[in-house]
Amino acid sequence: MKHRLVDVYPYRILDGGAVEHLLLHRAQGAVYSGEWRMVGGKVEDSESAWQAGLRELSEETGLKPVRFWALPSVNSFYEWQSDAVHHIPAFAAEVDRNPVLDHEHDDFAWLSLEDALIRMAWPEQCRLLRLLDSYLRRSVPPELLIVPPTG
Repeated sequence: MKHRLVDVYPYRILDGGAVEHLLLHRAQGAVYSGEWRMVGGKVEDSESAWQAGLRELSEETGLKPVRFWALPSVNSFYEWQSDAVHHIPAFAAEVDRNPVLDHEHDDFAWLSLEDALIRMAWPEQCRLLRLLDSYLRRSVPPELLIVPPTG
C-alpha cells in the first residue's frame, strides 16, 4: 500500500495585512535535500489527512496554528520510481511566530508570494501557494476552516 501524503503551507499576517509565506530549506541528507519547501509528510494509519497536517507542522516547525484550513485543491504528481500518481491534500496554517526546525531542515525564510515562488521548485506547489494567497486577499470561506473537536 502506498503512503498517503499531506502538504501544509504556513503563513503569517503582518501588521498592516501583508502576508508572508514560510518556506523550509531541506538539510543535507534529507529527502529533497537543498530544496526550499513547505511542510509535508506522511499520513499515519490512525490519522485523517488534516490530523497528519497538524502533526507534521508541529514536528517540522514546533508551531501550532492560529488558524488551519483546507485548500480546496490537491497537489498531484507522478512518481516514476514507484509508478504512482499521488494526490496530496493541501492545508494552510496561519502561525504567529518563527519555527523551531527539526533535523530535516537547516534554514527557514519568511517570503512574499513572489519571492516564495522563485525558491520553490515544484509547479503544483507553486500553484497551491498562489491559490492560498488568492484566498487570503479575499477571505477564507468558513467551510474550509478546520476546527478540531475538543474533549
